[in-house]
Order: sequence, then C-alpha cells, then structure tokens
Amino acid sequence: MTRRLVLATRNAHKVGELREILADVLADLDLQIVGLADFPEVADVVEDGVTFAENALLKARAVAAATGLPALADDSGLAVDVLGGAPGIFSARWSGRHGDDLANLELLLAQVSDVRDEHRGAGFVCAAAIALPDGRAHVEEGVFRGTLTREPRGSNGFGYDPILLVEGDVRTSAELSPAEKNAMSHRGKAFRALAEHLGGMLEA
Repeated sequence: MTRRLVLATRNAHKVGELREILADVLADLDLQIVGLADFPEVADVVEDGVTFAENALLKARAVAAATGLPALADDSGLAVDVLGGAPGIFSARWSGRHGDDLANLELLLAQVSDVRDEHRGAGFVCAAAIALPDGRAHVEEGVFRGTLTREPRGSNGFGYDPILLVEGDVRTSAELSPAEKNAMSHRGKAFRALAEHLGGMLEA
C-alpha cells in the first residue's frame, strides 16, 4: 500500500517540483507526496526560527503532529556574501512586504549597486527536514552558488532567480530549464540528501 508523505506547503507547484526531484526514491519506497491542500484543517505554521534549519523543522514537526503522517518541509533564501549572509531567512520579506518578489529583488540590487563584480558572490540556501509523528526528525542543507547580476534576466523560476548568475554557467537561475534547475538547485540538493535517510527512518 502506498504511504503518504505530507509536504508542508499549500503551493501545488512546490509539491509537483518535489515529486520530480524525488521521483526515483518515491517509486523505490512506494511513497506519495501530498500537500497541505489535502489537509485544510491544518493551521499555518509561524516560522519564527532564526535559521533555515529551525524553520524547516518547525514546519515539519507541526504538520507531522497535526496529520499523524510523516512530514517534509523546507525553508530557503538567498545569502549574499557582502551582506553577511542576508537577506537569508528574511528573503521573502526583505522589502517589508512578504512575497513581493519584484520589490525584494529591486531593493537587494540597489543595496549592492556599488559592489564590484568580483565581490558579488551569493548563493541560494535550502534546509529540508523530515519529521515523524513519534518525534524523530532529520534535516539536510543544500547550497546553489553563483554571483549577482546587475539586471534581472530570464523568466523561469521566481524570487531572486533572475539575478543569480549560476556558478560555472553564463545563465541566471531563471534562464535554466526546470529539469536543469532541479538537478543543481539548493532545493534539489537538500531533498536528495534527505532522501538518503527516508527509508531508514520510515522503516525503523
């Protein structure tokens, strides 16, 4: 019988993306990923941790407790070297308005406008967590490095994707195809690392 894992999001795009990233593992372990759209009674979790890992674990543990099923969660953002790792956990609300991608991006570019190209290193960071109803949990992190462009480029992706020039490439994250991005992204790396622990945790 196929077992369900609940991803702590109501975003159908994120659920679909993770199904693609973990397709082989899900097939091997006979697992299905569902989102919180299937559990409308579950309240949104306040992300008041001070690290990506803390926020991912908060969400995973809350959803596992609420649904009685193993839960997955992630928290991610952009860390800019010259800003000491900011925006970091505040990436989605850097401009003061949560989820306003364009305002966040424009503010960040303005803040580093005088920084020379060789000092514009940055990277997306993702913490991915699994939590079980019995209290066990595990978290892994992935990093997707690059440098900041001076103007947005590309229409794939969202958030800061159009301004991160991928390390070793001539394209921004927003110019990669979904398959290319999944193969090298912070989210892909974090969840693939987490997947190595799924079988053992679920069978224990």
